[in-house]
Amino acid sequence: MIIKAFCARMDHGGCGQLLHVEKGKIVKIEGDPESPLNRGTVCAKGIAQLERLNHPERLRYPLKRAGAKGEGKWQRISWEEALSTIAQKIRERVEQGEERSIAFAQGTPKGLELYMMIRLANVLKVPNVATPGSICHMPRETGSLITCGFFPVPDYDYPPALVLVWGSNLFQTNEEGIIGSQLRRALDRGARLITIDPRKTLLAAKTHLWLQPRPGTDLALALGMLKVILDEELHDREFVEKWTVGFAELREHLKKYPLKHVSEITWIPEEKIAQAARLYACTKPACIQWGNALEHNINSVQCVRALMILKAVTGNLDHPGGNVNRASPPLMRPGEFVLGKSFGDKREKLLGPEFRLAAQMGFTPSQLIVKTILSGKPHPIQVMYLQGGNPLLSYANAKETFRALQHLDFLAVAEIFMTPTAQLADIVLPAATNFEFDDIGHYGLPHGFTLARPKVVDPPEECWPDSLILNELGKKLGHEKSFWPDLNACLDEVLKPARLTFEDFKKVGMLKGDWAYKSYEKKGFQTPSGKVEIYSSRFKDWGYDPLPVYRGLPELAEGYPELTRRYPLILTSAKDAHFFHSAYRNIPSLRKLSPDPVVLLNPETAEKLNIQEGDWAFIETPRGTIRQKAAFDADLHPDVVIVAYGWWFPERPDLELSGWKESNINVLTDNDPPYEPAIGSTNLRAIPCRVYKE
Repeated sequence: MIIKAFCARMDHGGCGQLLHVEKGKIVKIEGDPESPLNRGTVCAKGIAQLERLNHPERLRYPLKRAGAKGEGKWQRISWEEALSTIAQKIRERVEQGEERSIAFAQGTPKGLELYMMIRLANVLKVPNVATPGSICHMPRETGSLITCGFFPVPDYDYPPALVLVWGSNLFQTNEEGIIGSQLRRALDRGARLITIDPRKTLLAAKTHLWLQPRPGTDLALALGMLKVILDEELHDREFVEKWTVGFAELREHLKKYPLKHVSEITWIPEEKIAQAARLYACTKPACIQWGNALEHNINSVQCVRALMILKAVTGNLDHPGGNVNRASPPLMRPGEFVLGKSFGDKREKLLGPEFRLAAQMGFTPSQLIVKTILSGKPHPIQVMYLQGGNPLLSYANAKETFRALQHLDFLAVAEIFMTPTAQLADIVLPAATNFEFDDIGHYGLPHGFTLARPKVVDPPEECWPDSLILNELGKKLGHEKSFWPDLNACLDEVLKPARLTFEDFKKVGMLKGDWAYKSYEKKGFQTPSGKVEIYSSRFKDWGYDPLPVYRGLPELAEGYPELTRRYPLILTSAKDAHFFHSAYRNIPSLRKLSPDPVVLLNPETAEKLNIQEGDWAFIETPRGTIRQKAAFDADLHPDVVIVAYGWWFPERPDLELSGWKESNINVLTDNDPPYEPAIGSTNLRAIPCRVYKE
């Protein structure tokens, strides 16, 4: 039997798949050639789901800590005991009026589970919900909403005549809602390509023009390109005059960014910056494919705003083949799902309410949770529930995160495998994977579609979906009226505005919104002015820069000569194509493709350091030291090193917490201020470092 489904939980998901099922087990996975997203392509992670489903190390029943934290001694318990224990720890705080002493935390969301978590937190009046949002997608989403009122999606199907890929590597790591094969089809149909990346990626190797910026200087580069476009009158006059506000202020503002100065900041020759600006502005239509890398420093939101302005002034915003507005299908609104109105004073109780964009989205930057646990200020946080995340590997300043997790009175973790973070928990819950329960994919994401993710096989032993765990925990805490009899009832309610049940949805597979171009011509842009706000009135009212201002990253600023003498190289990072963040280092086929953490060096730099390819090397910053295996990249700038992200060693029980600090890049990163002022992004790239042979 062959069942159609969509990939999920190996990454953000989206690729259509054909699942071959025999005797209640999936025996083969193929790409679905009829899927409009991937049209038959499938990656190594998609195929490796078979190994994950049947992995001998999967968590299969609830566990209670039986020794010291991190000692690895566990006792099997029932679901009743597990949920009752967690509910008791939460109830004790709530009954004492200490809701702010509880925190919920989510890794990368992949289905409805994040919304179910926020719903439970809102019902309990718990304001602390930590997500990776401030360094993952939310700067792009909120910066776009502030500027034009929607999140712009590349229109690969029109197709574009040019694609500007900025800090993205779709051939190896997909973005939320965008699949690499969509870009490949546009290129196959003749689209020209500009790539902006410190590394000569597979995409950069195929590009018409590759710009290699100094890590962390993307905003300066965007402002330089804008200056060229305005100085040379390459903007779309009609769109700018009719549909934008703040163009005159922008022109004046850009006088602060002469091309010579931008070139010095970015390391890119002036003529190349001008060439990229002209090519993007003069090739119609053109779209920008941006990536998560833009969100990893204190300029994240303003960099997004500068790229939004680039799209607008060139007439590529909501234009066929440009970056377009994809209306969502008619489903229960996310705000209704999370019962946002039930917690009316939430913003007043948030940590860091000064981060207005984070507060609007209802989450707390993760570093604030960590620091509050350790300091007890402005109030103690003692209890945490975590799902689908591995903060020891994914949060900045891993050593401080480690201390915070140890400091908690109680930690419950829902996971598929025993990660380093789960090893510090008091209760560990076994989570089901996709294909083992019904779910809705891409719900709440601004890409204009949702996907049916049907249950295909039964989960092993006592594994439960994250959403079911939270639904039952809510009822266990006495809020039966706010939750559902079962998950099917929940899914049916979400789909009710579309006049579908989940059984109906499974037959349809994908729901799209009412997609149209230039919707602003009928109703304007969803901003205070009804236009694209180059000069943001809301940012001005909130005390933020109303126009994008480049701020030098703190550790690379002038005035740190001693630091740069000791740490002469610049660290940035890259995600591995065969893993998803810190997940799947225990999947044999994927580990065979990428067996070791690799630090990339220019061979000239390595020679000066007496490092041979394949040597293990130490990477050091003021925060700490890790080890990774050296590999060479002759196209890399000699002063830049690219460090692998997300590494631990599940095969090494001899190492503390499976080697959480051996090769973990976040041992090297910092989570101290300054932060991005509107959303709280930390600086995860462009960090001074030194490298030496082990």
